[in-house]
Amino acid sequence: MRVSALSTAAALVVATLAAGAVPATADAPAGPLLVVPLEAGDGLHHSTGSVAYERVDGAANAVRIISVHVTGGDRDCAWLDWNDPHNPTGWSSLTSEPSCGGTGLGEYPDRIIKAPVGHPLKVRLAAYHSDSAEVKHKDIEKL
Repeated sequence: MRVSALSTAAALVVATLAAGAVPATADAPAGPLLVVPLEAGDGLHHSTGSVAYERVDGAANAVRIISVHVTGGDRDCAWLDWNDPHNPTGWSSLTSEPSCGGTGLGEYPDRIIKAPVGHPLKVRLAAYHSDSAEVKHKDIEKL
């Protein structure tokens, strides 16, 4: 029995999402939607996030950010960032604002981020306690 190319592609996307979306290498061709889950802290300081992305076809080290979702802990504010080699601080935000006090934030930036070959693209969930400006809890994952 023959399976159409469309059915095969749909099955691949479903299988990738069901398998936890293991990221592809940085020089892979454009492909299925990949999702990186992030968690930091515990108890009232537990924050979560996720970044959905796809490879940019023909680009050695670039991804298109499809969506970002973040929920700051009950006593925290949380951001999603990427390791921007062009930013002096080393990180640039993927979200327009933080998620604070247990509220959730979802955005669909449809934005391409890229870095020179050899610079591994990473995303991080950075959580701050409400009384501090420094990162208290973080989770970093490679794209």
